[in-house]
Amino acid sequence: MTDKKKTTIVLFSGDYDKAMAAYIIANGAAAYDHEVTIFHTFWGLNALRKDENIPVEKGFMEKMFAKMMPRGADKMGLSNMNFAGFGPKMIKDVMKKHNAIPLPQLIEMAQEQDVKLVACTMTMDLLGLKQEELIDNIEYAGVAAYLADAEDGNVNLFI
Repeated sequence: MTDKKKTTIVLFSGDYDKAMAAYIIANGAAAYDHEVTIFHTFWGLNALRKDENIPVEKGFMEKMFAKMMPRGADKMGLSNMNFAGFGPKMIKDVMKKHNAIPLPQLIEMAQEQDVKLVACTMTMDLLGLKQEELIDNIEYAGVAAYLADAEDGNVNLFI
């Protein structure tokens, strides 16, 4: 049995700012020597999508979902003040001026700190996402695996 504290986060949102919050908390918890899991489900899976188009076999509905969802963490919109795409550009400019770490680098940092990034397989099936379309070095699991991690969690968040 480990004495490490555990932090689990369900990332349900596909909003850039909410995903940033999840990854900032995850990196902070990892720096405090927590075992951290981020379970990406529904729109939160967009944070794990590769930027480039990966040719995979899809049905009509799966192709429609793929076209409507942002491809990669850097293309996610804001929860408020999106302004037809201008909001994310403005916030990224402000972040750059304040030397804040952008979401793609927060995800890389989380991987370097051994944060367990999990893609929900049930949601992947529903949205027609394939493993080839998601970033490398992540895990694939269902809700039971998340619950097993969360059961011993000291901090459990839903974002």
